[in-house]
Amino acid sequence: MRATIIHAPGDIRVENVPAPKITASTDAIVRTVAACVCGSDLWSYRGVLPVAEPQPIGHEYVGIVEEVGSDVSTVRPGQFVIGSFVASDNTCPICRTGYQTSCRHAQWVNGAQAEYVRIPLADGTLVAVPEQPAEDLIPSLLALSDVMGTGWYAARAAEVKPGSTAVVVGDGAVGLCGVIAARELGAERIIAMSRHASRQKLALEFGATDIVTERGEEGVARVKELTNGIGADSVLECVGTQESLHQALQSSRPGGNVGFVGFPHGSQIEGQELFFSHVGLRGGPAPVRAYLPDLIDRVIGGRINPGKVFDLTLPLDEAAEGYKAMAERRAVKTLLRP
Repeated sequence: MRATIIHAPGDIRVENVPAPKITASTDAIVRTVAACVCGSDLWSYRGVLPVAEPQPIGHEYVGIVEEVGSDVSTVRPGQFVIGSFVASDNTCPICRTGYQTSCRHAQWVNGAQAEYVRIPLADGTLVAVPEQPAEDLIPSLLALSDVMGTGWYAARAAEVKPGSTAVVVGDGAVGLCGVIAARELGAERIIAMSRHASRQKLALEFGATDIVTERGEEGVARVKELTNGIGADSVLECVGTQESLHQALQSSRPGGNVGFVGFPHGSQIEGQELFFSHVGLRGGPAPVRAYLPDLIDRVIGGRINPGKVFDLTLPLDEAAEGYKAMAERRAVKTLLRP
């Protein structure tokens, strides 16, 4: 089968590799209908994270179940499924609290930018769509496997409530999905921090009420100006840098909450700053599996359309161009069709 392999920073190739096989009775093999490039994939592509040797890449996927292990009972061959980027049993004590990405038996899904992918712990990881979805729904359903679920977690972690004010730091796919989540959870005012006109337009379409183009201290000052000097009730941090995390903390009001879901790289939190801010801070890998049934219903019912974050669609063979376009900010997010 064809699969995307990262050989080194900036070196993405689509190669012929052996198709995955069932290796445990709890596995499923999924024929990939659509996959995509994640912003977190770019850290390896840019050399921020090391690439010691050639390896498969990709963790976002939707597809058709081809085969299941003998102990799989909740999905069956022929079903269209979506799964989280972390496989979980969905039954352990941590899963039952809604944090499946910290499942006691968690396994990271990898190699999804391919024609087929093996999904461990299929019963706890995959959710079947009620019927074969219409073609125009596939991008939005694909977004649920990571970026929409991650944006949703950012809003939940930041405790967005009806009538509240939310700030979204970051205008990538997760940040834009965070705008959708804040709107769905009832925020009255949603301030999107963005310096890119196309992304600002999409943020407004998704429900943002204000756009802040400034960054750093200037961005914080603008948020304070828009909130009568108080700061936001909830801040969604969707980047992961030192600057973005500091900006998020400073944009929150005393007693507010920050949900941070941007993959951290080089970011640190000064203890006294956090201590005296009275700001609550929660984050981590989003427990996408907890939100999939609800988000699937919202997509199928037409309430949300996160698939609009895909502004570049390419055949799998052109995955390298998809990475390059995102790294150069010519695309928000690349959808790949095997």
